[in-house]
Amino acid sequence: MTVTLVFLAVMMALFGGWLFSHSINVRPWEAQGASTQRSQLPPAMTAPRVGLAVFLAVATSLFALTISAYLMRQEMGHDWRPLAVPGLLWWNSACLVLGSVALQSAWQAARRDNAARLRRGLLVGGGFTIAFILGQALAWWQLQARGIYLAANPANAFFFLLTALHVLHLLGGLFAWSRSLFRLQRGATPREMLPSVELCALYWHFLLLVWGILFVLLLTT
Repeated sequence: MTVTLVFLAVMMALFGGWLFSHSINVRPWEAQGASTQRSQLPPAMTAPRVGLAVFLAVATSLFALTISAYLMRQEMGHDWRPLAVPGLLWWNSACLVLGSVALQSAWQAARRDNAARLRRGLLVGGGFTIAFILGQALAWWQLQARGIYLAANPANAFFFLLTALHVLHLLGGLFAWSRSLFRLQRGATPREMLPSVELCALYWHFLLLVWGILFVLLLTT
């Protein structure tokens, strides 16, 4: 449970810091419309950003609870037999890192109104992410080929659960990524793409951090 609380605290601190960094330099009393004196949210705190922060908070809770269940189940009985983590996961991790870096580059390109670099960053980021997902599927197949099945023991079941849960979140991210790429192909300018690319990059960074925690957990337990 301590691990869960620490994980939640760190992730929520990151979300809060991100939102605060987008609003600290905004002066709401300078908002347009001098005739009204009603308090307003900082313009930088847009609905998509707040929505993403709320979604990531929910996802953080889900992963934290799953990790907590993993650790508690590990301590419950003698039937827990740790499995050797496939070496392929190291290569998959590298793909996810490169995908996150590419989307960060795309975000910077959108800020600088560089359409060519934006397109390249999106394509490379999505490509490495797809490679990661395919690599995870291959790692699952390798385990089953070695006779390591989901129902064989609790450690196996949690390995498949944790990695599949992460992949499902990535698939959801790829849906948003494909919509952004489609808009760019239809002629949207980098400035118009900036909000969606920003959210994609932040989501990928979140999932990279989550995967890092999961990978260390699987390696050490």
